[in-house]
Amino acid sequence: MNIKRFSLQLSVFHGRAVPEDGVIVGYGAIIEAYKLAVPIPVKLTFISTKKRQFENNEWKVFPSRYLPEENLYKQITFALKYEGVDLLIFKKLFEVLKKTELEEMIQQEIQGQFSRRIWYLYEWLMETKLNLPDLKTGNLVPVIDEKLQYAIDGISSPRHKVINNLPGNQDFCPLIRKTEKLEMFIESNIRQEKSNYLNRVHNDVLQRASSFLLLKDSKASFSIEGENPRNNRAARWGKTIGQAGKNELTIAELNRLQQLVIENDRFIKMGIRQQQGFIGDRDRATQEPIPDHISAKFEDLDTLMAGWIQTQKVLTQSRMDPILVAAKIAFGFVFIHPFVDGNGRLHRYIIHHILSQTGYTEQGIIFPVSASILKHIKDYAKTLESYSHPILNFIDWKPSENNNVEILNDTIDYYRYFDATAQAEFLFYCVNDTLVNVIPNEVEYLMKFDEFKSFLDHKYEMPDNMVSLLVGFLEQGNGQLSNRVISNEFNALTVDEIRSIEEQYQLVFLEN
Repeated sequence: MNIKRFSLQLSVFHGRAVPEDGVIVGYGAIIEAYKLAVPIPVKLTFISTKKRQFENNEWKVFPSRYLPEENLYKQITFALKYEGVDLLIFKKLFEVLKKTELEEMIQQEIQGQFSRRIWYLYEWLMETKLNLPDLKTGNLVPVIDEKLQYAIDGISSPRHKVINNLPGNQDFCPLIRKTEKLEMFIESNIRQEKSNYLNRVHNDVLQRASSFLLLKDSKASFSIEGENPRNNRAARWGKTIGQAGKNELTIAELNRLQQLVIENDRFIKMGIRQQQGFIGDRDRATQEPIPDHISAKFEDLDTLMAGWIQTQKVLTQSRMDPILVAAKIAFGFVFIHPFVDGNGRLHRYIIHHILSQTGYTEQGIIFPVSASILKHIKDYAKTLESYSHPILNFIDWKPSENNNVEILNDTIDYYRYFDATAQAEFLFYCVNDTLVNVIPNEVEYLMKFDEFKSFLDHKYEMPDNMVSLLVGFLEQGNGQLSNRVISNEFNALTVDEIRSIEEQYQLVFLEN
C-alpha cells in the first residue's frame, strides 16, 4: 500500500500547523495512511520544498533531497533513521499488515540493518515468527539507535543479527528520546555536584536537614493530592520514604506501601484494582464520569505489572542514567494506576526508591523531589496530561452502572509503549531544583538557626523549645515580634532585650 502524499497546500496536520510548504513523512505519513489508532508523535518529520534543514519542538524539517520513496518500507526506514523506534506505532502497524506483506518487504533488503530491525521488532512485539530463515552472516546492529534514544547494553539475536538494546520487555517498554535538554542535564553531572556539596556540610547539620526534608517531602506529596495530613501521619510516611530502596518492588511490597499511605480504608478496596478506574470530574447532574485520565483495564494489570516489575529490575542494574530510569518506572506506574487510591504518593515514592537503589542518594539524605514538584505543580500537571490526554482519543468507553467507566476496546499497548521524554525532562528539572535550591536552602537555614541559637544561649540561656518558638514568631513577623507575643510568651524579656534579639535575627536571617 502506498503512503499518502500530503498536499503542498496543507496548513494543518492533526491540529498542528505545518512549518512551511512540504510533505509529512516517516511516522506521521504511516499513521495517516493506515489510520493507526495512536497519538501523533511529539515531534514529526517533514520534507520542505525549500532548501532548509532545522528542528523545533514539534518538527524535524529536511530539504527535498531527503524525500523517501512512496512505499511503506522506505517510510519506515526514514522513520527509523531520523525519528527512532516508536513501539506503539510499530505494534499497531503490524496488527493491520499481513505477515506475507512483512515477509516480502523485509526480503527486499534482508541483509540491510533496517530490514533486520523491522524483522526483529515484528517478532518481538507480536511474539510470533515470520516465515524467514535465520541469517547466517552480517554484523550485529542495535535495535535502538543511541544517537536518537536511550538504550541499555542488550543481548544479541543471532536469527536477526541484531542487538536487542530495548530498555524493557514486551509488557512494559517506554522509550526516551535524546534531547538537548536531557543531554545538558546528564553532562552537567549534577550527581557529582550533589556529592561535592553534601561532603562539605557538617554531619550534624546534614542529619538534621535530612530529617526535616523527609517530613517536607512527605507533606508535599500529600499536598499534591490535595490532602493536609496530621503531622504524625506525615511523619510516618516520611519515615517510609527514608527507607526507600531497602525492599524490592514487588506486588506484595506495593500493597504494603499502600497500607501505609491510606490511613482509613473503610471506603476503599485495597490492593490491585478489581474495577476500572479514571481520574477527573463527574457531571453534577448525572454523576457520569468526565475523565482526564483513564487507567489501564483491571483485566490487564497482572500482565502490565509483571512487565513493569521486570523492567524496573533490569533498568536499575543497567548503565542508564538513574533519573531516566526513575522517570520511566515512576511515571509508568502512575499511568497504569494499579490501585484504587494512593497511586500518586506511591509514584513519588518510587522516584526515591529508584534513586536509592541506583546509588544516587548514597549520602543518606533524601531528595525532597515532591517539594520541588509542588513548587512546579502546573508543570507537573502538564507533564501528566501530555500522556493522558492524547490516549483518551483512542479509548472507547461508556459510563458504567456505578458511574465508573466501562472500557470497550483493547488498551493495554497505550500503557506498555509510550514516549517518556517529557516526564524525564520534568524529573531532571525537579532533581536539579532540589540540588540547587531546596537542599541548600534547608542547610543554610539550619546553619543560620544554629548561629542565632548560639547568640541566645550565650546571652539568655534560653531553653531549646523556647528558641524554636521564638524563631517561629520572628519568621511570621519578618524579624519583629508582635505585641501579643511580647506580652504573653516572652513577657520575661525587657524592651532592650527584645530590640537586641530582633536586630540579631535580622542580621543573621535577613541580611546575609
